[in-house]
Amino acid sequence: MSGLREPAAPFVVPGPTGVAIRARLRLSSADAAVLTEVGMFLGSLASQDLAMRSRQGTAHDAASWAARKRRLTGPSSARWAGSITKATHDQWALARRGQAAAMAWLRGQVAHIEARLARPLGARADKRAGLARGYATRSEWHAKSRRLYALQDRLAALESDWSAGRVRVVRGGRKLAHLRHRLDGAGLTRQDWWGRWQSARMFLAADGESGKRCGNEAIRVTDAGQLSIRLPAALVHLANAPHGRYLLDATVSFTHCAGEWRDRIVADRAVAYRIDHDVLRGRWYVTASWQRTPAPVLPLRAAVARGVVAVDMNDDHLAAWRLDVHGNPVGEPRRFFYDLSGSAQHRDAQIRHALTRLLHHTRDSGATAIAIENLDFTDGASRERHGRGKRFRRLVSRFPTAGLRTRLVSMAAEQNVAIVAVDPAYTSRWGAQHWRQPLTTPTRRTTRHDAVAVAIGRHALGHPIRRRKAPPPHDRRDRAGHRTVQAGPETLGREGPRPRRIGPRTRSVPPGRGAKAGDQHAQHRMGHAAEHASWQQDVQPLGLQE
Repeated sequence: MSGLREPAAPFVVPGPTGVAIRARLRLSSADAAVLTEVGMFLGSLASQDLAMRSRQGTAHDAASWAARKRRLTGPSSARWAGSITKATHDQWALARRGQAAAMAWLRGQVAHIEARLARPLGARADKRAGLARGYATRSEWHAKSRRLYALQDRLAALESDWSAGRVRVVRGGRKLAHLRHRLDGAGLTRQDWWGRWQSARMFLAADGESGKRCGNEAIRVTDAGQLSIRLPAALVHLANAPHGRYLLDATVSFTHCAGEWRDRIVADRAVAYRIDHDVLRGRWYVTASWQRTPAPVLPLRAAVARGVVAVDMNDDHLAAWRLDVHGNPVGEPRRFFYDLSGSAQHRDAQIRHALTRLLHHTRDSGATAIAIENLDFTDGASRERHGRGKRFRRLVSRFPTAGLRTRLVSMAAEQNVAIVAVDPAYTSRWGAQHWRQPLTTPTRRTTRHDAVAVAIGRHALGHPIRRRKAPPPHDRRDRAGHRTVQAGPETLGREGPRPRRIGPRTRSVPPGRGAKAGDQHAQHRMGHAAEHASWQQDVQPLGLQE
């Protein structure tokens, strides 16, 4: 086992530090027209500010930020200007982090291709020597050499932008901007695309401010559900309420975390709001968000004190099995299916539905923790890692790892369920090797995914994944192994010999005897007492004793 690495210890995932809730706004035509005009006006200011921030690059400082904010305060207001400049800076910083991630990925791809090009055709990989495998054919070698030049050109362009502090961002989304040139293929008219483009570029978001009424001065929602916005100075003529505000006819009704939201606005604590328009459905939504005080992370032993529900994540289902504190599977395995085809909204709904059923099953089973692998497929979907396996690359790339982890942690926190992250090392191999056949019965066919779930759960509980084999019969006690009863990792002597059973082991041994029966080092050794305590052979022969 020298070639195997030591798996990392499991840990409890910290809970979410923020909350976001959403509600639908049933607006009248007049309210929709006012919100559209305000959103487009503020969106134009945000576009101008983003262009100015991009031209500044890495030379940006606090003085330039204050100058941008003063320029926007005149046509809008101080609070709208603060929200716009903050959103612009966040968008620039996100693009900057994307550049860094893209350069790191390209450097890894270039190094891997260069290493494989340097190897002979058909050469096998040597992990001990750190040698990659060679390409299979000459045509593949030639294609990869051309791809190497393309990746090097992309890397050089990114490095040039990075050194100059230049980012490439599009307000409204690059995908929607490129869709303008292929409307026929997308089945859209120019008017449909223009409506989606204007909606995506609108800006109707305001950060919260503690101490102000209801926690927000620009977009205010009272505890009765009344929604009003502070109009920019250029559109103050649209006001229908005092102090340059516009009061909407529609009311806001939050269902999720409504009590926590109401407690915050009654205490005038900060709550951020964002208003969106879904052109395809013709609906308006308002999203409220705020930060929570980070809750203390539950100790691992306390989280798994009542067992865990181990989950093996796959591209079309979640394989779950309940394990008790001793690492034994309890009940029957469960599967929660989802479909990842279709739009992003459909995939997100499928994941939420599967996680909801998983959390309900966890609470019904009595467990308070869910064990899941700490997966990260950021580099696992590359063609250099899996070669010609296009089908397998697509399968890996469609794994909803980031979305599932984020949603599972946030949804489990609301149900008081802890999430235990487990190192995925050897779970698939040892789970199928040691648990698939023993858990298969005439009425239950244990799949590989079910066995992997058991391996994940045992790792989360602190037990070894591999099973201990049963010892030989007692008449072969010299070859008898350790006891098979499961013990916790903190139990002293859990790897020692089995406890002595009451009663004679053979007909010549009376009950209650054999004080040294459990001492394996005392068996057949000179100077130790034999199993029978009634006599003892001396060290020297009888003829030499005086």
